[in-house]
Amino acid sequence: MCACGRPGALAAQRKRRSHERQTIPAGRVSCGRNRHIARDREPAESRLQPGLAAPQRRPGPEGAPNRPQVKNLPHKVLTWIALWLAGAAWCQQPPAVEEVLRHAIALHQAGDVVAAIPEYRAYLKQVPGNVMARSNLGAALSGAGLYEEAIVEYKKALESQPGNAPVRLNLALAYYKAAEVPQAASELTRVVAEQPSNRQAIFLLADCDLRLGENKKVIELLSPLEPQSPDDKALIYLLGTALIRAEQTARGQVLVDRILRDGDSAEARLLMGATKMSVHDYAGALPDLKKAVELNPQLPDVYAYYGMALASTGDTPGAGVAFRKELESNPNDYTSNMQLGVLLKQEQDYPEARQRFQRALAVRPGDATIRYQLAALDLQEGRTKEALTELEKLTREIPAFVAAHVSLATAYYRLNRKEDGDKERATVLRLNAEKQATEPGAIGK
Repeated sequence: MCACGRPGALAAQRKRRSHERQTIPAGRVSCGRNRHIARDREPAESRLQPGLAAPQRRPGPEGAPNRPQVKNLPHKVLTWIALWLAGAAWCQQPPAVEEVLRHAIALHQAGDVVAAIPEYRAYLKQVPGNVMARSNLGAALSGAGLYEEAIVEYKKALESQPGNAPVRLNLALAYYKAAEVPQAASELTRVVAEQPSNRQAIFLLADCDLRLGENKKVIELLSPLEPQSPDDKALIYLLGTALIRAEQTARGQVLVDRILRDGDSAEARLLMGATKMSVHDYAGALPDLKKAVELNPQLPDVYAYYGMALASTGDTPGAGVAFRKELESNPNDYTSNMQLGVLLKQEQDYPEARQRFQRALAVRPGDATIRYQLAALDLQEGRTKEALTELEKLTREIPAFVAAHVSLATAYYRLNRKEDGDKERATVLRLNAEKQATEPGAIGK
């Protein structure tokens, strides 16, 4: 008999325990430019969990690719808290209302999220303040692929309980699955600040930061965990990738060697290839990256790096194929969208090039490289005034951006602003001279 005196509540509670392996999903996790995403279950079931075993297959175009999956700790604490609180709410509601929520949870536990959604909505019309029921509705919506609607419900729940870290984590996961990575990173930053030992949130935040190009943040986030988990392959892979991208190749090589202790693998080959590319040894990187593709074509980023190496060694058709392969598994991959856009622009396929650039910009809002590519595309398509506006902004924000100054000079000349064009041309000559003076072998060095 429960606290309210209803024997049925205790029976239902026992029935729920018998379904422990089907507990209510509380959210989705992921991760990638090196991204990996799991099915919508509670946060403990992230694909970036402590104890990584081996990389898993990435889902299809509707989801982001999966990072090396980490074994889950066998606990369902968050879900049982949610169920307990929901059960407590039942005890205070009329029997008819209680039955609606009971039915919604039963459907959810059975995996029928589509049927559970209207039941949760019906209950919440009568009891709008039940935070756990609203969070469960968010999880059901996310499980049905309705991420934007899930985000709305999680936000409503947080309006009532802004300090509820599990709900905030679920909100971050929904943002991630909706390809709103900056928002996901923002929410995860708050979760990690409140729960600094939450490894799942830490790993997911590190993955989001990698996708946003925030390599320094990844290094700061994961470095303290390395001494505690020297053999955690998820940590090694994420941290090693960030170090190599940040041109800390010596330290990154140490992590590559650690992976190689377990034998040849796609992960090790990818990191070796990335290390060589960081010092512009594209020809040397090509065999490693080709081998990585052969060992595991599903590994996140493998086709993106392979495509960059192919493009840098003159095989642009092969590069285009590789970038499209990466985008088949992860349509939101920044590098593949950006690089493929450049190739398409060169081939004068301007509509698809613009589509690729815009997709990359959605992943990294405000990214100067993509903004420049879109402005250059405007210039090529005759939208000179639109290009001029963006190029002026870029040169103000990044005064040493030579390519932007070159394109800006072109825009000024096209608009018959010769004096302004001459100034930009002089700026280009000055910047190039300054760059040459700092290069090895320059006179006076």
